[in-house]
Amino acid sequence: MSRRSKRRERRNLKRAERKERLKKYNDFEQVASLKSLYNAARKASNGVKWKASVQRYLLSILFRISRTRKDLLSGKDIRQGFIEFDLCERGKTRHIKSVHFSERVVQKSICSNALYPVLTSNLIYDNCASQKGKGTHFAAKRLEKHLRCFLKRYGRTGYILLIDFKGYFESIPHDIVKINYRKFFTDEKLLKLADDFVDAFGEIGLGLGSETSQINAIAHINYIDHYIKEYKRLHCYGRYMDDSYIIHQDKKFLEQLLCELEVLYQSYGVTVNKKKTKIIPLNNSFSYLKTRYCITNKGKIIKKPVRDSIVRQRKKMKRQAGLVAKGIITSADVLAGLVSWIGSMIHRHSRKTVFNMKKLYGELFEKE
Repeated sequence: MSRRSKRRERRNLKRAERKERLKKYNDFEQVASLKSLYNAARKASNGVKWKASVQRYLLSILFRISRTRKDLLSGKDIRQGFIEFDLCERGKTRHIKSVHFSERVVQKSICSNALYPVLTSNLIYDNCASQKGKGTHFAAKRLEKHLRCFLKRYGRTGYILLIDFKGYFESIPHDIVKINYRKFFTDEKLLKLADDFVDAFGEIGLGLGSETSQINAIAHINYIDHYIKEYKRLHCYGRYMDDSYIIHQDKKFLEQLLCELEVLYQSYGVTVNKKKTKIIPLNNSFSYLKTRYCITNKGKIIKKPVRDSIVRQRKKMKRQAGLVAKGIITSADVLAGLVSWIGSMIHRHSRKTVFNMKKLYGELFEKE
């Protein structure tokens, strides 16, 4: 037997073992059990125990999860609509559809006991969003590693393709999400519950504010992630939700690849944002996940915060100075926010930026 045949056999064996291991999650009873609902309620309350609605739920948690289990077993629709509001995050307004806490408990249970372990089992390693142990810092570290590998082999004579999607969550078709469910699950009750959470957002698109939406979004174009990594054999590729990058030494290759990917993305209902999708030489600086990257002649990777985040923080502190003068908030509240912002700057080369921000704080709140 050749080495290639042995390798193929090992891979097939691992796939079979994984499928066998994931069978235990194809069970509606595991989602609707009292133990699962209790654990889900405890996890869902983390960070929001100060809310009156959460406190009321936890005061009678045994009664409430018993009623929820009864409703789930009887097939009753447990959806209660959304609490809708707009949230301004890093200068971008996002429309949030938050579910009621009792429904969030069920979502937490189905995600923990079915969707998350199954849908994330075959994601590529460089899919960096909404997973345990991953996040924006992990995505930045993977980009740095890919840059170093590329620079070691080709130097700075290369390009990076930055891809951004237009209205990613709002454009995800429900039928593709449901087809993906049926590749892994056969339990009819489990599928109906998962489909109900998807259909709650209308005919198309997923809403921000639901845990099921996050998991469905990271798994939605998983096929294309594997296509890039395995079929195209592009190691220097990574994705954080709707932001992704590909590093290659040939600009024409990236242009042709982008045309191919646009067709593939369109088949999944996803549209590429033409304004934000760019091919940039590695000699120039580029931005990814609110960080500005610059590669020196000696191959050193310099990471700095984008200008927008600095300007936004300065304006925010100046507005807060007026609120402190009126007695609405205290300077300690402003300092807590500044410390949090400085914490996000630690992983960047931003010592001068942090110094100037501290200096501005001292000027604004010197009396305090």
